Amino acid sequence: MTSATSIKSNTPLLGFVAYSGTGKTTLLEKLIPELTRKNIRVALIKHAHHDFDIDIPAKDSYRLRKAGASQVLVASNTRQALIIENATITNEPDLAQCINSLQLDKLDLILVEGFKHVAYPKIEINRSTHPQPYMYPEDENIIALISDKNIELLKKLTLLNIDKHSDIIEFILNYIKQFTEQTT
Repeated sequence: MTSATSIKSNTPLLGFVAYSGTGKTTLLEKLIPELTRKNIRVALIKHAHHDFDIDIPAKDSYRLRKAGASQVLVASNTRQALIIENATITNEPDLAQCINSLQLDKLDLILVEGFKHVAYPKIEINRSTHPQPYMYPEDENIIALISDKNIELLKKLTLLNIDKHSDIIEFILNYIKQFTEQTT
């Protein structure tokens, strides 16, 4: 189910995986403010399965990108955005490359939404309102399951309630602590 190459990072890396429509973004939207309140500097990498555009037509950056610039970095004193055109690449994005595009020295945690077929530590989300097959029995990189169901797990795995955000935050903080202890 996952790729043979495992993603290595010196910054704690933790993914949230689920089938589309399960609520990954909604959950992350609730967890990230809690983490930042605890002074955790968070980056997020989101996998998109379709063409998307973050640039606004008629703005200078959009016009210059459309004129042929393959990379456009827009920078101000409050924000930076790097847009890289992959016009000739037909493969899925490379998670390791995405990680290396981040300012890693300014981060405590990299959260990833998606990239479910890549080997890296992940939390699976599975909800009764959006029933899908479980990924965790097949994917050895899943370290926890978030659900609204009380299920008997087929292997040793942490089960977290989707409605108990404080428990999920505690799990993430423990994950960061264990990661840091192992890498120092």
